[in-house]
Amino acid sequence: MRVAVINEGSTKHRNKDVMAAVNSIGFDEVLNLGMKNEEGEPDLSYMETAFLSALLLNLKAVDFVVGGCGTGQGYMNAVLQYPGTSCGLLMDPPEAFLFARVNAGNCISLPLNKGYGGIGGDVNIRMILENIFCDDFGKGYPPARAEIQVSARKRFEALSIASHRPMAEILDVMDQMTLKNALNFPGIREVVESAPESELKTKVLGLYQ
Repeated sequence: MRVAVINEGSTKHRNKDVMAAVNSIGFDEVLNLGMKNEEGEPDLSYMETAFLSALLLNLKAVDFVVGGCGTGQGYMNAVLQYPGTSCGLLMDPPEAFLFARVNAGNCISLPLNKGYGGIGGDVNIRMILENIFCDDFGKGYPPARAEIQVSARKRFEALSIASHRPMAEILDVMDQMTLKNALNFPGIREVVESAPESELKTKVLGLYQ
């Protein structure tokens, strides 16, 4: 599994904690694509990180995105405006347990300032991630409702496709500041280039011309 961590401006100081938690799981590859709290790096808002998350998922450049913002609310609401995204706002390990088994999404939003606290915030992130990536991903919970939940998730996926514009069309009409800031962030073009060939990839690369 190829996982992306994408921090926005108000949470860049948490990037070290998020990366440590993600790296402790043992994924095939972890890409640190957002803000890293480095001097001179461009600023990304949750609008840019949400767009990047959705774009990379739709390009199949990554399999899962770990994102968030100060409260987690802004990023979650922004990323859900795009097709092909299923995002959960996760505050604690039990929510992660249920999100993985019931919703089986491809993106999570973490509250990285509100309620983070001086002690234990990094431990909470690690335990959230440990409860997401497990053998029971998408199997439903409790077992008695598993079949219903799997069916509902398939209907949700179909609704998402029907109710959103395709990603390629969104590129034509979206805010140009968000588009420019996101695509020009260091390291993004290389990840786009690594994605499987598709019409969307060709269109995105054309925007760099």
